[in-house]
Amino acid sequence: MRRRKLLAAAAAVFTSPLASATPAQASTLAPLEDLLLYGTAPVPHGSDVTPAGVATAVKVSRQHFRAARYDTLAKTLPGQIAQAQALKPAEVSAAAVADLYNIAARLCIKLGEDGLVAITADRALNSARAGGDALTTAEAHRMVSSAWRRQGHLARATDIAVRAAQDLRADRSAPEPARLAAGSSLLATAAYTAAKRGDRQTAHALIGEAAQTAHAGRTPPDARTDAGIQQVLLHQLSVHYLLGDAGQAIDLARTIDPAALPTAERQGRFFIDVARCFDQWGKPQQCYRALLAAEHAAPQEIRRGAARDLAGGLLHHDRSLPGVRAFAGRAGVVLT
Repeated sequence: MRRRKLLAAAAAVFTSPLASATPAQASTLAPLEDLLLYGTAPVPHGSDVTPAGVATAVKVSRQHFRAARYDTLAKTLPGQIAQAQALKPAEVSAAAVADLYNIAARLCIKLGEDGLVAITADRALNSARAGGDALTTAEAHRMVSSAWRRQGHLARATDIAVRAAQDLRADRSAPEPARLAAGSSLLATAAYTAAKRGDRQTAHALIGEAAQTAHAGRTPPDARTDAGIQQVLLHQLSVHYLLGDAGQAIDLARTIDPAALPTAERQGRFFIDVARCFDQWGKPQQCYRALLAAEHAAPQEIRRGAARDLAGGLLHHDRSLPGVRAFAGRAGVVLT
């Protein structure tokens, strides 16, 4: 049933009349800020402070992120980090703490809190190094790369991701298929950053290498992040957009089955990227349809800065886009 609805939403983006959707709720990162600043998050009552209990906490947090339940994640993540930190000795809990801080960094990216991205990514990397898990460390480096990119240090951000991919390839402590899958995600991230810098040659070379690596790898069920060829294709879509190639991006988008994307978060991200491309192409109706499809797939995705900015721009076309003012309000645009 969900697959049919997503395919219908995808078809609507390119062909059909406009529709409405349901509202999203805002998230707050105040509890996470308190944890980072004061270390005050309590271990939730009744928490299982054992390796199995902490592993479950990591799994639940990852599920919240992948389902785009950012409000729930913002509330529960600090307690789950505290739960992992309570597991002794620290060497045992370090990898789990790093996994949770990686998730925290991704949440902060979603909510546009760039300062917190840098802090949580640094915490993730320090914990990952203490834990000694190659895949967790690779994901932490990806978050650090994202933090540097969001601070405007694009060349350094590209280098961080590329070097991490090279280090992971040389590491033999994790299974090769999982290393290749994680490496493809790092290379795709580097390609995105190179495109943001306007380096067309490097961006295309890196996204091509990411695709080759993804085809050779295999994403394990408990992967730290979304990886594989679908993940690379989403980054390739963004690369085309950032390089000003909206037509190529839309052509690529038409080949992607959103129902085949593994999570609601990825599906929502896909439709928002499609909306950005249609906006770049000067097609407000298709842009609006894509945003509505994003809201249908993952309602809380539309409160991201990119979606909010697009919604604000669409208000100039409110006479031809029924329901756009209500949508903009749901996206967090201040209506006057």
